[in-house]
Amino acid sequence: MNAPSQQHAVELELNRILQRQRQAFQAEGPVALATRVDRIDRCIAMLVDHQAEICDAVNRDFGNRSKYATLMMDVMNSVASLKFVRKNLKKWMKPEKRSPFLPMNFLGARAWVKYQPKGVVGVMTPWNVPVNMIFSPLADILGAGNRAMIKPSEYTPHTSALMKRLFDQYFEESEVCVVTGGPEVGAAFSGLKLDHIIFTGATSIGRLVMKAAAENMVPVTLELGGKSPVVVSETADINKAAEAIISGKAMNGGQLCVSPDYCFVPQSKLEAFIRRCKEVIAEQYPTVQGNPDFTACINERHFDRVKAYIDEARENGCRVIPLCPEGEEFSSRDEHKIALHLLVDPAEDLACMQDEIFGAVMNIKTYADLDPVIGFINARERPLALYYFGDDKAEQQRVLDETISGGVSINNVTMHVACDDLPFGGTGDSGIGNYRGRDGFRTFSHARAVYQEGWVNLAQLGGTLPPFGQKLEKMLAGQIKK
Repeated sequence: MNAPSQQHAVELELNRILQRQRQAFQAEGPVALATRVDRIDRCIAMLVDHQAEICDAVNRDFGNRSKYATLMMDVMNSVASLKFVRKNLKKWMKPEKRSPFLPMNFLGARAWVKYQPKGVVGVMTPWNVPVNMIFSPLADILGAGNRAMIKPSEYTPHTSALMKRLFDQYFEESEVCVVTGGPEVGAAFSGLKLDHIIFTGATSIGRLVMKAAAENMVPVTLELGGKSPVVVSETADINKAAEAIISGKAMNGGQLCVSPDYCFVPQSKLEAFIRRCKEVIAEQYPTVQGNPDFTACINERHFDRVKAYIDEARENGCRVIPLCPEGEEFSSRDEHKIALHLLVDPAEDLACMQDEIFGAVMNIKTYADLDPVIGFINARERPLALYYFGDDKAEQQRVLDETISGGVSINNVTMHVACDDLPFGGTGDSGIGNYRGRDGFRTFSHARAVYQEGWVNLAQLGGTLPPFGQKLEKMLAGQIKK
């Protein structure tokens, strides 16, 4: 079968699944609370009952990823999100009372918003947290009463295959379906006439997904990452700040969309910050190579990419600090593991300061005054996350007021993402829209406006129909005033 016919076959199969799900959605009618809860419960059962298989599959895909990392980031966080939606769903589903325009609220008129499921939602997920990136949005999607088609990353083939098998076991194809494959499947998937699509991944791919979705007027939610900055204040406890920042950076080998990318540290506290980073990593990861707790790069291509940032910085005279025992900076390419590295005051034109790192490198920039720091952050594309460490409330408020990012954690990193009651999403190049909890329920619902007439029709009451006269003129004069 040649390439065009293969692509056509992919498109036909995806459209077959979509039509089956859409027909089932339409036949079902209003989606009952019990049905939504049942689907969420099945997801929880899938994760709990198959956690060992999930850990094994993710480890095989990464080459080295601790089962504890997978249990925390992928399984536990997913179960927590599903339970949060289940707990609050009855409340979210209730019609939301709104005020009809005056004077109709005095004459028995009513207005409300009814949140209805959109239909079939497409989910395109990344490789870095391959299970949670399915279930985190899926909790909201199922809670909102939708059906779902899921396209996981081809970079995690073992996890993707396991997810397909498990969803086939726990769900009918007409409810939730996983489709696997490479870029050709992703391209066809983003071109489907879905009722909504959520994509998590690189900004460059997000643009293509948005362009394809626009052809069918499909609404999109894009979670895209970016270079997330950290501001360490002069007022911060430098040891506590360094411990939180470097611990967060080490999570998943730096392969998180909200991982700290570049960190502003007061010049006077630089050496203390570096010293504490070394101590913390030595405590948490006495060794790197051969250590099952330290996550490898996902593959050789990403190993080469991250290593190139370090090599270029060193070749250009940048101070490079590996946080590992001597000789453990890099594994072989086939093991693709890189120790954490600090790059101190790298030049702006280096790739490490231009690209999203998404790996075991953190840039350190020293500063003496906050004004240039805020200016630097604002001169770049808006990040998915921003972090502030310090005890100066006025300075903290200034950072919050004068910068823009998808989300913020104060005196810690990544923790806003763990809060199911906070919206998660980016802005500008770091994404469009948000999900999680109530906000996710609304993202994947259609907010349908409903107005119900009261005892008296406004047109009859106010003389707003032709022929116009003094009664209407008097009413307009009463409304159009300061």
